[in-house]
Amino acid sequence: MPGDLRIQTGVTRGQPFQITVNGNAVEAYPGETIATVLLAEGGPAFRHTALSGEPRGLFCGMGLCFDCLVTLNGKQNVRACLTYAQPGDIVERQLR
Repeated sequence: MPGDLRIQTGVTRGQPFQITVNGNAVEAYPGETIATVLLAEGGPAFRHTALSGEPRGLFCGMGLCFDCLVTLNGKQNVRACLTYAQPGDIVERQLR
């Protein structure tokens, strides 16, 4: 993935921690959702639809559309926009 897309100047954050996304260590910060972490790392597609295989990512950002589904710590279909990242989380994009 490309580098970190977070704003770096004029922002105070807590201590970063690591989560794993598709087998890769990724830096996250306290208060970030899984969706925020995935977007900051430059990956727009969170999953592919079951029928058409079309890529989906963050759309509504408030849990209504279900386009940001990921597998989190072995649990499928977790809404990334509503779930805060925790140290040690294991995230799998639901990509084909």
